[in-house]
This record gives sequence, C-alpha cells and structure tokens, in this order.
Amino acid sequence: MLASRAASLLKAKAPLASSSRWASTSATKDKYKIIVIGAGTAGLNVACQIRDRFWWGGKALGKDDIAIVDAADFHYYQPGWTLVGSGLLNKSETQRPLKELLPRKVVHIAENVHSFQPEQSTITTTGGRTVAYEHLVVAPGLQINWDAIDGLSKALVNPSSGVSSIYSYATCDKVWTDIEALRHGTAIFTQPAGIIKCAGAPQKIMWMAWDRYRRTNRLDHINIDFYTGTPAMFGVKKYSDALEKLRIERGVGGYFQHNLVAVDPDNRKATFKKADNTEVKVDYTLLHVVPPQGPLKVVKESALADEAGWVAVDPATLRSTKFDNVWSLGDACSSPASKTAAAITAQTPVLTENLFQVADKGVLGTAEYDGYASCPLLTGYDQLMLCEFKYGGIPKETFAPWPLVGGDQSTPKRLFFHLKKDFFPAVYWNFMVNGKWYGAKGLIPPSFDAPKIKSS
Repeated sequence: MLASRAASLLKAKAPLASSSRWASTSATKDKYKIIVIGAGTAGLNVACQIRDRFWWGGKALGKDDIAIVDAADFHYYQPGWTLVGSGLLNKSETQRPLKELLPRKVVHIAENVHSFQPEQSTITTTGGRTVAYEHLVVAPGLQINWDAIDGLSKALVNPSSGVSSIYSYATCDKVWTDIEALRHGTAIFTQPAGIIKCAGAPQKIMWMAWDRYRRTNRLDHINIDFYTGTPAMFGVKKYSDALEKLRIERGVGGYFQHNLVAVDPDNRKATFKKADNTEVKVDYTLLHVVPPQGPLKVVKESALADEAGWVAVDPATLRSTKFDNVWSLGDACSSPASKTAAAITAQTPVLTENLFQVADKGVLGTAEYDGYASCPLLTGYDQLMLCEFKYGGIPKETFAPWPLVGGDQSTPKRLFFHLKKDFFPAVYWNFMVNGKWYGAKGLIPPSFDAPKIKSS
C-alpha cells in the first residue's frame, strides 16, 4: 500500500501547483470564517484540508474566508534535520520560502499572534490588529527552551565546543561536523524529561553516530553514552525493550533520569541533575543536546490553555474543551499523542471533518483521533525501526501484516530506512504541505459517518 507508491512519488520534484502557491494577498479584512494560527506542518496541512472539505461538502469557501497567521519567512522540514546531522542531506533542502507553500484561496496575515480573546472570538496580532473569526484553529507549535540549560547557547555558537543539536536549522549541520571530527574520547547524547518534539530523535542521531564510527573503525577509541531524563529508552514498551537490547548489544552507556542542566564548553563538562536532585558532572568530547521544550508563552497565558499550558482539547475530537469554536492540533494541543509529523497526518482529517460538520450542521462530527503517531527511528545507515502506535502506547503497525516487506516493526529494516531517507521527504513537500497525505492511508482520505441530527 504505502510502499507501492514509493517509486512514483520519488520522481516528483515540486509541490503540486493545483493546491498551493497562489495564496491571496488580501489580508486587510477584520473578520474571517476560519483563522489558522501557524504555518508550520500542522497549519499548512489543516488549512488545505479545511478548504478542500468545504468544497467537497458543497459549501465552498471564498478566496478570503480562510486566513493563516504566521510571520515566518521560511518553512522547514524538521524531520530532515536528523538526516542533515547524519551527513545524508544538505540543510538547505529542508528549507523553503513560506510564500511558495501558502495554500491557494487562503489569506496570509504575515504577523504572529500576540494574544487570544476567545470570549469575543478574536485574536490580536503582533502588529496590533484585532481580527475576528467564526472558527479558530490553533497550531503554532511549541517552544524550545535553549536558555533553560546554562551555557548551552554560548556553546552552540562556538565552532570548537563539540556541542551541537539537531533541533534547529541553525545548528543541525554542526552535528555532522562534530561527529566527523571526533577521533577519540566520549560522545554524550542527551534527552530531557517531559514533552519534546519526536521523542525518538535524541537517540536517532546517537545510533547514526555509532554506526558512522563503526564503519570508519573508530568505535575502539570512542565511548558513547545516552543520558536521558526519562526512565526508559522509549515511551512505548515494545520499542523500548528492543532499543534497550540494542543499547546493550552495542555497548552504549545508559543513564536514566539524568537531566542536563548546564554545559561548560571551556572545560568540556556537562552537569546533570538526577531524580534525587543531586548533580553529577561528566566529561565529554562531543555533546549532542536536546533542550527542554514546552508550550508557547502566548498559548500558555491564554484562556485556551490547560494547567500545563497546552491548548485544552478533547483528545478524540480535537475540539477545545473550553470554547466550541476553537480547535487545535500538532505540537500546541493537549492531546497526549507523540508530537510528530505523522501524528498530524492522522489528526488533520479528524479536526477538519468535525469542524466542517459543526460549521455546516451545528453538530459535532463522528470523527475521532485514536492517538496514532509514528517515529521512524534510525538505528544505522541501512536500518530503521519503524515505531507506530496509538493512545496508551499500543502498537499500530502498518507493515506488520506483510512479513515479506515489514513484519514486526521493532526489528530494524533497510526498507524502513529508505522510507525515512527518500520516501518521506518527497511525500512531505509534494503532498503533506498541500493537505493531500493521510499518513498510513497514503493518498486516500479517511471516510467518516455523518452525524445524525434528531428531528423535532
């Protein structure tokens, strides 16, 4: 199913002109039927699908009915930064001007949101505009807290510090430079406790470094350690057990419930806080850092947020639990699903369908999100563990029924590696940002039962 389309998709070179590139420049209205906050992966994807769902539902929106609010100049394919850090991709290939990706018939307000007034169904932009809406979709992403680790920002801009991170466009290529430069010593890879984008990414780059050192005969001179604030290798037991076995087989040190709190690049020391609040200082030669992350301040301080600062939504319908005309998906929402691009492909059709039914019939749709997410976890230059799961940490594997091409996905495979390296980037730029990709279903949109309206 998914794999059978790989050959044709990989030939594609540019986004489909039929669904993007001609965004309206009319951004002067003071009210829109639908406002989408954020033009990242979730924002572009959902704006396109909402536009298309209204058209298919016979309620086509006008060219100025949907607005997307984002001041960014560029859009990034963030899953590609692991490939950049592994020497498999040039980072410029993960960046495109946002104006080239803006959906057709969607107005672009080139500002960020400054505040939300959901009681009045309005937002205020950083430029001081107050804009009203009938429905609001909140998808601005999350905040990466670089300054939460003392000394980190200084170390990242120092080319000789040995400190790098795949979690930003500015630093992802330094990861590969540092990996290649290391000839002997200790390479430490970190992961913070709490919610982060793609919880498998911190060790993806570690496994790629391990395999690079193996292939270049450096493993005898380099020690690799994984310091994580979490209690296990991964949040889903099936994959965690497989990764723990892999860690032991490969001789990688495992230090659990250790949170990085400070970096001293001058003396090459990293300070970790343990579960009992004691601190330990560790020498490093190479240090790959994943900073702690959390909700954006503008969301956290708004009436939309839950106690933790995320947009409070019903985890199944993705509708706000506080305001009936507010919706959220992606990294900003309170759904306990893993924060990955794959999760967005499953969330978007559900949110879109439910929003359409409320707007069209005044009744919530029947579509429900089951928490599906995927983590294509690189374990080497020719292998990948394709972790797929839903709420409750229950595996939901696409390829498990077909042993010849997939089978048990906790076993790393070459096919899965090429999905990550070659297939998914092409899918992203040609289909996902245009709202035409539905995760495990590929190009086939899911179908939902129409809500039943009781007659009077």
